Order: sequence, then C-alpha cells, then structure tokens
Amino acid sequence: MLSYIARRIALMVPTLFGILLISFIIVQFAPGGPVERVISQLQNPNSGGAADRVGGGTGGDSGAQSGGDASSYRGAQGLDPAFIKELEKQFGFDKPAHERFAKMLGDYVRFDFGRSYFRDAPVLQLIKEKLPVSISLGLWMTLLSYAISIPLGIRKAVKDGSRFDTWTSAVVIVGYAIPGFLFAILLIVLFAGGSFWQIFPLRGLYSDNFSELSFFGKIADYLWHITLPVTAMALGAFATSTLLTKNSFLDEIRKQYVLTARMKGLSERGVLYGHVFRNAMLIVIAGFPGAFVGALFAGSLLIETIFSLDGLGLLSFEAIVNRDYPVVFANLYIFSLIGLVVHLLTDLTYTWVDPRIDFETRET
Repeated sequence: MLSYIARRIALMVPTLFGILLISFIIVQFAPGGPVERVISQLQNPNSGGAADRVGGGTGGDSGAQSGGDASSYRGAQGLDPAFIKELEKQFGFDKPAHERFAKMLGDYVRFDFGRSYFRDAPVLQLIKEKLPVSISLGLWMTLLSYAISIPLGIRKAVKDGSRFDTWTSAVVIVGYAIPGFLFAILLIVLFAGGSFWQIFPLRGLYSDNFSELSFFGKIADYLWHITLPVTAMALGAFATSTLLTKNSFLDEIRKQYVLTARMKGLSERGVLYGHVFRNAMLIVIAGFPGAFVGALFAGSLLIETIFSLDGLGLLSFEAIVNRDYPVVFANLYIFSLIGLVVHLLTDLTYTWVDPRIDFETRET
C-alpha cells in the first residue's frame, strides 16, 4: 500500500504541471488582460471592464510581447510608451512567457502565489479569508445531499417498480433538471421576504451582532444564515447520488450471494445492511470527492453570488472577469491539488470499506 501511495503522489507532479501549462497557454490567447483593464479604467473611469486587445491573437497576459508599444493596446493611443512599459513591468509582462511560467512553477512549489493585481493583498491571504465560507457550503451541501440520497436510493432499490419508486423518481428528475440557482431564487421568494414569508436572512453568513452572541447563539445564527444556500445546493445535487445509490443496490441485490444469504434464513434487513450495503456503497463513495470539490467551487459560484456569500467561488469568478491572473492560477492550483489528494484518500477508503480491494496488484 505504501508503494501505491508513493506512486500516486509522484503522479500528482506531472498532472499539476499539465494543468498549469495548458491553462497558461490558453491565457496567452484570451482577449484582454490586466494592462488593458488599467488602460480602460484610465480612459473610462466609470467603467470597470477591460478593453479588448487589438487583433485578438495574443491577448491575455502576453502583453509583454508588445514591447511597450502603446498602439498595440486598444484605447492606449496618446499614452506615453514609457507608461505602458511600466505597467507591463508592474504585472511581470516584461519577461517572455516561458520565463514567467518557470517562475510561477518555482513559486507555487513553495506555495508563494504572489499578490493580487487589483486587491492589493497577498493571494494566499485572500484564499484563507474566503476558504471558510466555501468549505461551509461544500461540506454541509455534500452531507445533506448524501443524507437524503443514500436512504432514498436504498428505499427506491428495495421498492423498485412500486408506486413509491415512480413518484420519487419524478421528484428526483425535477431536482436534477432544475439548476440550483433557480431553487435559490425560489427559496428567496418564499422564505426571505420576496413575496411570502421573511423567515431567513437574504444575504451573508453571520448577523451584524454575531460577535456579541453567546456560543450557542452563534451556532444558531450561523445555521439560520446557511439554511437557504445549502438547501438550494442540496436540492440540485441529491438527484445524481440518489439514482447512483439505487442502481448500485439493484446490481448487488440481484447477485448470487444475496440469494444465498436469504436462503440461509437471514432477515431482509440483515441481508441489505450486512451484505449488500458494503459492496453497493463503494461506487457511492467514489462520487464523494467530485461532489465535494465541485460544491466547493463550481457548485457554490452562483449560490455565493445570489446570497452575497464571499467565498472562493465568487473570488475566482471576479478574478477571471478582472483578469487577476495570480488569483486565477492560485485557485486552479489549489483546487487541482485538493482534488488529487481527495481522490487518493477515496482509494484508501475503498480498502477500509472492503478489505478485499488491493491496489498493490493494479498495474500503473
């Protein structure tokens, strides 16, 4: 097992390298960039967007290739070329792309992500500030969706083809078809003062007087604020894991060892939870990393925006819009690393759930 873990950790290095390299190359061809954004703000103080690069061929952070020529930036006519060169130096675009990429790799090995272009703060500090919000959303959403989907999936497998299975399948399909942000809007309309009741707060993760509350008051206030966001995310997420659980249990129930256990006189509950559960849950466990990591970023992006929750999803989205590349690449690196580590932990969980699994015998 130790050799398997060592191989998996060794494979993380080229995987992370490939992710960063491909993303870095794509950025070279993306229109707009930090220099264009600053020029756009200078020309249009009331506009927060970035101007497009002329020609669109080498946009993004490849402004260093312009050599400080103001005419190569839309809206930069009339600006001092020395000022353009100073901007490129400020953002690090005075060096060739391969040198910037090599420096980025060296810094990331030491978890040095530099400073945000437009927030005047270290990137790692920004991530630490936003991380608790995203972890709260991702963890609670994953736990809630699994708490719903696993019992429901097992029940649907046992009652396969019954009226219960039919109408719950309709509910699951509706939950799968409707995006989480639409559920969020519906919950706001119903329970956050939209048109009906005002039971839950509309935004934020804490009340203004949070620091003055007692310990249990803080817990209650936190749960009060997070109820609607987590519910909106879970309603759209439990459908897949429910069907996965049902199908996994159906596959196991139809196997010969289940028939043998029943013939030995075991109760249906004993067969289901003593034999089927362990084998059927393997594939459900396999979906946990993707569910959690997805909820941590992609799944919480719109939810964070709708409920004004300042987490990593919102931070990453704003960084992409503003071409804040240190924040973008740092988030990409951290999420990729977390995903690889969690997948390794999932494989190790396989061996805990079912000791018959031995990854040492697998070919790499």
